[in-house]
Amino acid sequence: MTIFFDQLNILIFPFQPNDLMKSITTLFLSLLIMAPLQAFQVRSLNPETWPESDNDTTYYTVKGERHGVSFFRQHRHPEVQYEPLKQLDFESYHTVDVMYYWYKLWAEKYPDIVDLYEVGKSFEGRPILQMTITNKKTGKDTDKPAAFFEGGRHSGEITSSESILWLTRHLLENYGVDKAITHLIDTKAIYLRPQNNPDGSNLYLHTAQRNRSSVRPHDNDRDGLLDEDDEEDLDGDGIIYQIRVKAKEGEEGTHIIDPRDPKGRLMKRVQEGGDYFVYSEGIDNDGDGRFNEDGIGGLDLHRNYPENWRPDVGGDATGRGYTQYGAGAYPTSEPESRYTVLWALSHPNISVVNSMDTRVPMHLRPPSTSKSEERMYLEDLELYKKYDSLGLTITNYPWAGDVYETYATRYKVNRTTGDPLKPSPLFGHGPDFGYFYYGSIWYGDELWNNGAMKDYDNDGVYDDYDALRWDDEENGGRGFREWEPFVHPTLGEVEIGGFHPKFFSQNGPPWQLERWAKKQALFNLAMAMELPLIELNDVTVEKKNRNTYRVTVKFTNVGQLPTALKQAQLVKIVREDRVQLQFNGELLKGGDEAKLKIVSPTLADKTIYLDRTLPGETKEAVFEIELNGIEGAKGKVKVLSTRGGFIERDLQIGKSN
Repeated sequence: MTIFFDQLNILIFPFQPNDLMKSITTLFLSLLIMAPLQAFQVRSLNPETWPESDNDTTYYTVKGERHGVSFFRQHRHPEVQYEPLKQLDFESYHTVDVMYYWYKLWAEKYPDIVDLYEVGKSFEGRPILQMTITNKKTGKDTDKPAAFFEGGRHSGEITSSESILWLTRHLLENYGVDKAITHLIDTKAIYLRPQNNPDGSNLYLHTAQRNRSSVRPHDNDRDGLLDEDDEEDLDGDGIIYQIRVKAKEGEEGTHIIDPRDPKGRLMKRVQEGGDYFVYSEGIDNDGDGRFNEDGIGGLDLHRNYPENWRPDVGGDATGRGYTQYGAGAYPTSEPESRYTVLWALSHPNISVVNSMDTRVPMHLRPPSTSKSEERMYLEDLELYKKYDSLGLTITNYPWAGDVYETYATRYKVNRTTGDPLKPSPLFGHGPDFGYFYYGSIWYGDELWNNGAMKDYDNDGVYDDYDALRWDDEENGGRGFREWEPFVHPTLGEVEIGGFHPKFFSQNGPPWQLERWAKKQALFNLAMAMELPLIELNDVTVEKKNRNTYRVTVKFTNVGQLPTALKQAQLVKIVREDRVQLQFNGELLKGGDEAKLKIVSPTLADKTIYLDRTLPGETKEAVFEIELNGIEGAKGKVKVLSTRGGFIERDLQIGKSN
């Protein structure tokens, strides 16, 4: 059920009555203890008045910062385009509105190969737009092999959206110019979703605020309060930097100044012996001794998929099972992840997916809870390894592989504790849904790498020291703010500085943007070029005797992927490749006296099932037709493959009328 308190909308699912009362009590206690208390205002959210353009809306707001559906203290970052230019360039980042401007323009400019539509609405009610690119004259998109590429799932990881934008322009502008791209669009369908999470992206680009993923209010620190301790831009520069403060006499801090940087800028976390504390910029709003631990939202859309989903922290009644931070109330509880899952399930013609984030960088694939060899069909794993290798040749990322092992142990030891790293599971993860549930090639690639372009100290790790060196030598020092004195409201004398959190740590400086967006887009394009595709080789009609004919249909998979992975067969997301003959229903009536009988196959549906078709493999289907009292008949040959496409051709048996 849903309970309304003025403009506050709380979804209760699936609480028992005692839990419900506890939740309501906790909520109102939290509102009473927070100060200053903002009045709830009744105002409907509509597509023409989003939070970034309406400074009066105060949905669930408990202090001057945003808590729920609106936000204040807007800031325009010089690295971002807020209005579309005459020409699309990648010299700066683009807001959701600017991206949507170009998608709408392209939909008008290329009507023969483009469809633009809304797949759903975000948590805040924003449209989530998607584009289908295919030559409409050569058939429906659902009759063709398809790839799906998506960006913008995590609020601040906006480079992924830029890669989708770059790929969209590249495809459209090269159709009819580039032979390979023209053939791709003539024979395949490409689904492109630039902004999976427009709420989070707008928050990130219009304010100093950051958050992990969804903007739905969430109790990150498990104290019964929602979003009560977010970050504050204390010095008013529009950026949330770090605060460092010296430990008082008798205190043991958490950090030291990293001796590798002679200028004393770099901070290093230690287990003991620290003489500094380091926080993100802000104050301890709820007085629990921690800073900014319960900011805006907190659910993770990339832990909300149905495969291997686990409850959020605290959701395990035994206390001994696995939980997953940020998992959401239940699988696909969040509209943004739900629309991705539903699109895939309702479009089983998709063989290749990349739903991207930042900032490892890595070609990231399943499994997320076990070693690759333990759970994947070896022939499927070989295909994934092929694309791992292909990706590395295009992007030059330092890593490609599975989440459970390669991602978790890409550095051999924990840099704070010195403990050896071991494989570690992630639950409700997109790549696992993509392979184990959906049976496709499904990546969750991460772009950008915190500026650590090379291993300057040859320690085998790309870390903040390497990022600082690269920033000094290649980026003009723009990615790091020198520490400056500041009087903190509660901590007293502190310093504010550190790496730029948005356009260095999470995403590259604008002059690096197109390089990263392009090379990732080219990897996605390379996978799309290898989609399966069935092509009809031949249809022959051979007369056996006076009224009996043999029809032989041959087709080949000319793509580089099978028409189904082995896993896709296991979970039955695909049907067998099959061939049918279709005739006027009147000819088939009358049982043994029918004017036309399909003698073979003997199955009631008269369909020949041929399983899946491997790359380069040719399949043959043979039918036997019997005519009774007629000299000829017209019909159609249909070759149907869930992921290899659909072919229909005219057929003439005997003499033409």
